[in-house]
Amino acid sequence: MDLSSKQCIPCRGGVSPLKGKLLDELHDQLNDGWEIVDEHHLTRSFRFKDFTGALVYVNRIGEMANEQQHHPDIYLAWGKVRVDVWTHKIDGLTESDFIFAARADQLVESQEPSRNAGQQ
Repeated sequence: MDLSSKQCIPCRGGVSPLKGKLLDELHDQLNDGWEIVDEHHLTRSFRFKDFTGALVYVNRIGEMANEQQHHPDIYLAWGKVRVDVWTHKIDGLTESDFIFAARADQLVESQEPSRNAGQQ
């Protein structure tokens, strides 16, 4: 099943963060641009043609975060949004973090006309 078609499952704790091969397998299912940092979190920057496009995306991803009960760190700058995702409850990565990343890509793809071609 495609990651973007799954739902995030809120973490109640008591599980270990994903490591090694499991992280690589899930990472391979994401669009280019997502990086795994220190086996701790996912990060990706998106570029937009202006501040308004970036702000629209921040609002959309914020709505999705509330719906999914999975809240990333979101950084907004002129024409740029950076999203950092991890499961705070266990201070590491779970499958839900990868699901959230895939869904974040879907949101930006549906907003494509307001984006620049270049991404970071």
